[in-house]
Amino acid sequence: MAAAPFHVWTPDVYEGAPAPVVGFMSTAPKAAVFAVLLRIIFEAHAPGGFWLIWVAAALSMTLGNIFPLWQDNVKRLLAYSSIAHAGYLLVAFAALPSNGIPAAMFYTAAYAAMNVGAFAVVSHFAGAGERYVTVEDYAGLGRRSPLLAATLTIFLLSLIGIPITGGFFAKFYVFSAALQANLVGLTIIGVLNSAVGAYYYLRIIVMMYMREAREPAPLAPIPFGVSAALAISALATIYLGILPGRVLECASQSAADLLR
Repeated sequence: MAAAPFHVWTPDVYEGAPAPVVGFMSTAPKAAVFAVLLRIIFEAHAPGGFWLIWVAAALSMTLGNIFPLWQDNVKRLLAYSSIAHAGYLLVAFAALPSNGIPAAMFYTAAYAAMNVGAFAVVSHFAGAGERYVTVEDYAGLGRRSPLLAATLTIFLLSLIGIPITGGFFAKFYVFSAALQANLVGLTIIGVLNSAVGAYYYLRIIVMMYMREAREPAPLAPIPFGVSAALAISALATIYLGILPGRVLECASQSAADLLR
């Protein structure tokens, strides 16, 4: 799950693996692991488990948001981002089951949509051999490919947690569940880290719209498969940010069935 302190492998693996593989690896297996963890944490009642989750959540959020501040490789940046989001998700695991389980399920769904979309853009933009993966390579993308830049912007804003995106309600439900469980300190750590994390996401957006490329990276036509993946991911991200009730209702029902 790439949560601290077992996170050290993540940046190197994300940087070295092909972007489509990383997009899959950072969502599907992680969702499966969290599904198993739901059963372990909320049914095993192991002694000391609460503080293990509390410390792992705080470390993951903090390390995952501090180290990207000086990363130039977009894949490494998103690797640390995944560590941070694992920490946000663990906040839900530290909360009460009745609120924490639905929040964790919703967060997993929202994160999968926005992260798959982000890596789809990175994969297409990087080109053959993935030569264009630095933040500077994205300079001027907003003028050269407005649609690709706008799509990536949606996913980055969702990773920040901006309203009308799934990432906003994902963090809202997680932090609400934490507050209802009186985890004020962990909530404060999470909110502060969200503010810090906004910097490195916005850095990419600024580069796309407010910087001119010295040597523009070549842009290939977007294949139909990539277009479909981007459209589905973007629609899911916006849907979860505008009409989250249905998904949260399903998650709450699943939580009730799990806790019986």
